[in-house]
Amino acid sequence: QVRLAESGGGLVQVGGSLRLSCGVSGSIISVNTMGWYRQTPGKQRELVATITSAGRTDYADSGEGRFTISRDNAKKTVYLQMNNLKPEDTGVYYCYLAPRFVDQTGYWGQGTQVTVSS
Repeated sequence: QVRLAESGGGLVQVGGSLRLSCGVSGSIISVNTMGWYRQTPGKQRELVATITSAGRTDYADSGEGRFTISRDNAKKTVYLQMNNLKPEDTGVYYCYLAPRFVDQTGYWGQGTQVTVSS
């Protein structure tokens, strides 16, 4: 059974930093794209950042220059370093293991709350 477990969320002041981690069990991750998404009340889950199996990264405009996604395939873990946090970064952050092929299933973690106070 594939499971994703996020950690590292919390309460931080504006301008602070957090590092989120997502550990994966039940599957390798080296061949999969991994991603971080954010959801706030009343809104759809939105993309924050992705990293391909080759290490190519992509960011939403909101996090460009402040967030860094990385991965350690040996540890089956993906990270999201968030710097210079803003109140609009507040939300529940979810880790996503994308399917390698279209007929496969992707997996989500349970999420970790990030709250940025002004």
